[in-house]
Amino acid sequence: SIDLIITTAPTTLPWQPKQAPIMTDWAQQVNPTNVLAEYPRPQMVRSNWMNLNGVWQFQAGATNDPVPVGQNLSSVILVPFPMESALSGVMQYSAFSWYRQKFTVPPGWSGQRIILHFDAVNWRSQVYVNGQRVGIHTGGYDPFTYDITPYLTNSGPQEVIVQVYSPEDNGGEPRGKQTLYPGGIMYTSSSGIWQPVWLEPVPATSIGGVHLVPDIDNSRLLVNVGVSGATNGINVNAVAFDGTNQVASATGAPGNNFYVNLPSPKLWCPTNPYLYNLQVSLTTNSTTLDSVVSYFGMRKISLSTNNGFIRIYLNNQFLFEFGPLDQGFWPDGIYTAPTDLALKSDIEVDKALGFNLIRKHIKVERQRWYYWADTLGILVWQDMPSCNSYTGNPSPPAVDPLDYIAELTAMVTNHWNSPAIDRKST
Repeated sequence: SIDLIITTAPTTLPWQPKQAPIMTDWAQQVNPTNVLAEYPRPQMVRSNWMNLNGVWQFQAGATNDPVPVGQNLSSVILVPFPMESALSGVMQYSAFSWYRQKFTVPPGWSGQRIILHFDAVNWRSQVYVNGQRVGIHTGGYDPFTYDITPYLTNSGPQEVIVQVYSPEDNGGEPRGKQTLYPGGIMYTSSSGIWQPVWLEPVPATSIGGVHLVPDIDNSRLLVNVGVSGATNGINVNAVAFDGTNQVASATGAPGNNFYVNLPSPKLWCPTNPYLYNLQVSLTTNSTTLDSVVSYFGMRKISLSTNNGFIRIYLNNQFLFEFGPLDQGFWPDGIYTAPTDLALKSDIEVDKALGFNLIRKHIKVERQRWYYWADTLGILVWQDMPSCNSYTGNPSPPAVDPLDYIAELTAMVTNHWNSPAIDRKST
């Protein structure tokens, strides 16, 4: 199941949503003690995890602030809604800001590595655990993780503090349609933590990533599994399931390509979005070290000449692609949909209107959105968020091409496996 959850007790500080000019019906379903509780990474699922979404302490900051270790902050925010949103309870922008939360590691996780996940923070973040800085990340649309095991105390509450710097118009970073001066084609900014925060335990040698390439012409699936930790004597096992029935399996080496053969595969398409289940495990001497559950769709995207024009083909057949430009803004959550069902509903409406495509316009969604696109069956043109030159700043900053390249690379890598994506554009 992708919906197994472990949640922590939220902070007792009060939180109330602000009132946006428009509030969706979904806003009423936001529960501050159980925020976005669905498993956040559907293509690499482990059963044990801890949801850190919820009410965090929060306050605006400045450039040279000391790290507020062990100190209560002045207000609260509902994570992971961006600070400018009504659902955050803040509804104000600050270039610098602080987030603070405490959590307790379950006793059953003892002896494992504890991984702290941030699925997206806009734009630059510094993370501290129990007063020690564990890392800095730059980029507003890609997930990042830290092994925080060395920073944890033996028992009791653990403190995590996040400092965020979000320059918006003043930084030249990839930001899509965000601006501090909404108007025309530009919309409200979405600063700070805006995708889920969560923990999971993993063994010393663990699955770090799964790269899948369907090959319908040869009825097989290419698999490449990245492994964190020692790999000597480690085998990678991949087992494909049609529903609950095992249909194929193969074994390979960490970091190397190998193939799972699928005779007469069922093909994925918008009218029949068939997904196979995939179990990936690491073994040594018949002992399973780590295991994750994933899924894949057997489909092929290609270009071919048709009536003198180069066209996009799906599964070796021309398909007229027809769909809206989806900018992914919500009136109450801005970049963050109020609930998982809200994400799903958006795509269901597109399907009901007869579309077979969504162009996700200069925004990268959280992974659950692509899961629903894969499951419901709609093709996706995925844009790269632009370093937009439109700004209310009379002296717009220079664009750093390295930031753009890093963000683009992360976007392609993190969403490669989604069968719904048939084009990535810059």
